[in-house]
Amino acid sequence: MNIVLGITGSIAAYKACTLIREFVRGGHDVQVVITPAGKEFITPVTLSALTSHPVISDFFAQRDGTWHSHVQLGLWADAMVVAPATASTLAKMAHGVADNMLITTYLSMRAPVFVAPAMDVDMWQHPATQDNLQLLRQRGVTIIEPASGELASHLIGKGRMEEPERIAQVVIDAITQRETISTALSGRRVLITAGPTYERIDPVRFIGNYSSGKMGIALAEECARRGAAVDLVLGPTALRPKAQGINITDVESAHEMWEAATSLFANADAAILCAAVADFTPDTTSDQKLRREGEGLTLHLRPTEDIARSLGEMKREQQVLVGFALETHNEHTHAIEKLHRKHLDAIVLNSLQDEGAGFRHDTNKVTIITHKGETAYPLKSKTEVAADIIDTLQKLIH
Repeated sequence: MNIVLGITGSIAAYKACTLIREFVRGGHDVQVVITPAGKEFITPVTLSALTSHPVISDFFAQRDGTWHSHVQLGLWADAMVVAPATASTLAKMAHGVADNMLITTYLSMRAPVFVAPAMDVDMWQHPATQDNLQLLRQRGVTIIEPASGELASHLIGKGRMEEPERIAQVVIDAITQRETISTALSGRRVLITAGPTYERIDPVRFIGNYSSGKMGIALAEECARRGAAVDLVLGPTALRPKAQGINITDVESAHEMWEAATSLFANADAAILCAAVADFTPDTTSDQKLRREGEGLTLHLRPTEDIARSLGEMKREQQVLVGFALETHNEHTHAIEKLHRKHLDAIVLNSLQDEGAGFRHDTNKVTIITHKGETAYPLKSKTEVAADIIDTLQKLIH
């Protein structure tokens, strides 16, 4: 495994030597990227001797002007670990302040990122630091804090950098698990609907909703990461998935989404219906822009096709169907009723009453309900929520 180790200007920088030894002992290749302040606490010569690689600190080598490519480091690495991570570095990572080689490397990183903070208790407890940590968590960064125990439960443990041995174990275990699940859905085909639908009134106006498509795209990327072939039926949104292996069908209206979903479901092993589909559409659509005339405009709406019900009626015994329920009141009751009425195998309940959940947020708070029980999850990034949902899908599909 290729590991980029970022070291910052903390008194705990000396622990990086032990961390390097742990990684190298496990057969992993380590490239150190150190901030200018980090060099005040530990010498690059020591780090270079431990890793057998020159330490990178500046954008250009001082002797011959060789350019150090942060982009290439991002492609080379299987993981990036920042340990110790000062409050200043956490703030720069959270807000994209790319003023040193470590931060530009982080911003180019395609591999999982792990951070082990190190600072005094007052800096740790400051709201600005806690806000930055939350932002990083929402973006999928793993924060490695001291494990729960006697030391961590006392004030002295707050902000202390975790011991190198445990940092190494957390990173290795996470990457190993990631590699294991990368083929968990190999040979499976998953249909996912995502985004809003637009129901046209005339050539310039429509009835729509606030869905961004973020949750559905996160689900598609998670399925692809686990080896599945993914058919993504995507409503009108500017977002696009970055992962390979995702076949996208762009649609606009609820009818178009229904047509695509019912067509693709026949060849799917599972479907996840995450899209925010309009329940009603205008009965007639004008082919010219409607003018502002008279005292008002009356629209007659008719129901759209029910995609979940249609797929539930089509579903074969071996297929798995997962729905979503976005509710504002009586959430649990409505979700359970929908689970049974539409022949779903699982339903993901989220509520607009929960702060940070629902449309346009990078986070979500869900309860996953199956016929065997339910699990409520705390507020997480939509990437993490997608992993929880696909974990459930895997248990149902096998």
